[in-house]
Amino acid sequence: MDLKVFFATISAVFFAELADKTQLVGIGMAAKTGKPVVVWLGSVFAYMIVTAISVVLGAILAKFIKPELIRYVGASLFVLIGILMFAGKL
Repeated sequence: MDLKVFFATISAVFFAELADKTQLVGIGMAAKTGKPVVVWLGSVFAYMIVTAISVVLGAILAKFIKPELIRYVGASLFVLIGILMFAGKL
């Protein structure tokens, strides 16, 4: 296993997801249900599924498109969505 890639991925995902709406949903569900362990397990499994889909899609796209293009398109979409949200269009 490439530990450099492993820890870079952990760091990137951790800081990208820190204090986002997913955490707010988890807080709300745990408070509402009073079952934090079950909410945690549900959150972990949901994130595993979403991540698996993302990784498989990325691996498939990388066979047909240069990774640099995927990165630039992804970054551009991220910025565009941010601008649209800021402008109240989304």
